[in-house]
Amino acid sequence: MGNRISRRTVLRGLGTTISLPLLEGMLPLSALAQTAKVRPSRMAFVFVPNGIDMANWTPQGMGTALELSPILQPLEKVRGSLNVLTGLAQHNAFALGDGPGDHARSTAAWLTGVHPKKTAGSDIRVGISADQVAAREIGHKTRFPSLEIGCERGAMAGDCDSGYSCAYSSSISWKSETTPVAKEVNPRLVFERLFGSGDAEETEAKTRRDFFNKSILDFVFEDAMSLRGRLGARDQRKLDEYLNGVREIEQRLIAAEKQALDIDPGKKPTGVPRDYGEHIRLMSDMMVLAFQADLTRIATFMYANDGSNRSYPMIGVSDGHHDVSHHGKNADKLEKKQRIDLFHTQQLAYMLEKMASIDEVDGTLLDNSMIVYGAGISDGDRHNHDDLPILLAGGGAGTLKGGRHLRFDRNTPMNNLFLSMLDRVGVRVEKLGDSTGKLQGLF
Repeated sequence: MGNRISRRTVLRGLGTTISLPLLEGMLPLSALAQTAKVRPSRMAFVFVPNGIDMANWTPQGMGTALELSPILQPLEKVRGSLNVLTGLAQHNAFALGDGPGDHARSTAAWLTGVHPKKTAGSDIRVGISADQVAAREIGHKTRFPSLEIGCERGAMAGDCDSGYSCAYSSSISWKSETTPVAKEVNPRLVFERLFGSGDAEETEAKTRRDFFNKSILDFVFEDAMSLRGRLGARDQRKLDEYLNGVREIEQRLIAAEKQALDIDPGKKPTGVPRDYGEHIRLMSDMMVLAFQADLTRIATFMYANDGSNRSYPMIGVSDGHHDVSHHGKNADKLEKKQRIDLFHTQQLAYMLEKMASIDEVDGTLLDNSMIVYGAGISDGDRHNHDDLPILLAGGGAGTLKGGRHLRFDRNTPMNNLFLSMLDRVGVRVEKLGDSTGKLQGLF
């Protein structure tokens, strides 16, 4: 191997900048023996709407006697990286005298732990979210302080839930108590953001790629080959795997756009796949690439907005999700709700298995991450915000044991979990929302 390579090395081309994963050739020789010093931990928060069928979510067995429930079964391959957390609550998502609007409150309070002001006007107010607390403190270490993605667009104004602004229902990420961070739902725009150069040449480069049917990798080919010649065999393999991942996503985006043109030739393609599962997987893959290349260490991902009434014909559910969640103990609705919840967990399993397959200098990408998955409502029929379905996946860069079901005292603030996670990434916060201290027994 030649001289050591700068961690800031990128592949450049016309309107294109491709950041790279951490390679052994980027580490000082002394750091190879002490990789914990250069072992970044990522955090992602993955939100699903309308609660979960708790009878088929909550596992049997406590501690390491974890037995995956029917809804959690798709996660069997990564069970050693899972912590199922029972007993957590977001008290400030309850009405507290404000009447209806649980879907808006469940979303707005999920990462803030703050009761949102009931308004459909511009005077929205809630609190800064856990992800943005982290972004404010450690976001400068990466190209993007944070990444906000989703699969269902939402308005930022108007009344979406019983007098609550649409901004509440559409956003789990809040930069300040009055400023939600809009999520991007178009996979093509996320891709261009991650791998564009951000300069005037970017539009020209995209036009040339489209016209000549070229890949983004064609524009950085010379840079890539030059770098590859300076790498050892393991780093060459890691580079090839990473660039192949970029190319695969690009091909899937092109396929989605072509399908849209075939259906409606007169409409400009958006890059959003017609298949909802593929939409989730594409967004998941780009979040994983962003983590892998250290473009960001903080992300939020909303599978859908709370209150979403999307149907799921791909799994035989033509009813709307929100309608099904109000099951009234009807067996048919409960069975459909379980199918939807299982579908969501299958998409999570896809993402976690992908992260577990990516080797880093010390452990896998999943080993070096903390992924919170869950909902802001427990039982969709009751609209309750206690005993929430919450899963924490990943190894927290060697600080988090997995394969456990942990039960906490009922109504333990969920923000205690966030305080503990923030502490693991070097962000010292004494209080967040309604937190009462760090979550004991987790790390």
